[in-house]
Amino acid sequence: MATRLVQINMKARDDSALGGFWAEALGWEISSEGPGVTNLEPEGFVYPDPVAVCIDLIASPEPKAAKNRVHVDLATTSAAHQAEVVARLKDLGATPADVGQGDVPWTVLADPEGNEFCVLDPRPLHRDTGPIAAVVVDCADPRAMARFWGEAMDWTLHEVTDHKAVLRSAKGVGPYLQFLRTPDVKTGWNRVHLDVRPYPGDDLEAEAARLRTLGATALDLDHDVAWTVLADPEGNEFCLLAPS
Repeated sequence: MATRLVQINMKARDDSALGGFWAEALGWEISSEGPGVTNLEPEGFVYPDPVAVCIDLIASPEPKAAKNRVHVDLATTSAAHQAEVVARLKDLGATPADVGQGDVPWTVLADPEGNEFCVLDPRPLHRDTGPIAAVVVDCADPRAMARFWGEAMDWTLHEVTDHKAVLRSAKGVGPYLQFLRTPDVKTGWNRVHLDVRPYPGDDLEAEAARLRTLGATALDLDHDVAWTVLADPEGNEFCLLAPS
């Protein structure tokens, strides 16, 4: 058994408005599976497909209180394209953000609700990822994250160092998943988290048990949901969705 990353889940004070920003930013389509939920995916996309990691925005009254531990990096094809993307996103409501990055070739912005993201300088590695080059997770130990997530998912480990770990779908398409070493300490629940899904025919409870043997921890919610909420070895929450 194995899972694969299918989407990121982002809390939002106004899921519809924030969904509109990200739909324009990525050139994706908007749908909704119910009140307080906005779903984003590429035009013509057949879910789930590793060619893209979708975005679900979920209404939540809780304000953003700290730097997110999960963010997206956007791909660009040239210096001119990078400048064009940054200008367009600012016109849509993004603002410059300082997360201590210093003098770097990429641009750090925040969406209209303050969620940080990066517009990367052009890199050959990201020429075929689509608009999202990478989903980035802050961590204390990239090697430990590589061990856990490399076993949790069937994605391929491309690089692991003391500074970062990089995975991508075994099909060689879509964005990368990167665990980046940072000194920041996790405080509270992550406002943005990963959602993973087993394959058709797999057993949800058996997969949850397998993930726990790898080092995941089960989390109790105060309400019933159709998925399983877990935390990775560094406490980052993620959802194990029903097989599909």
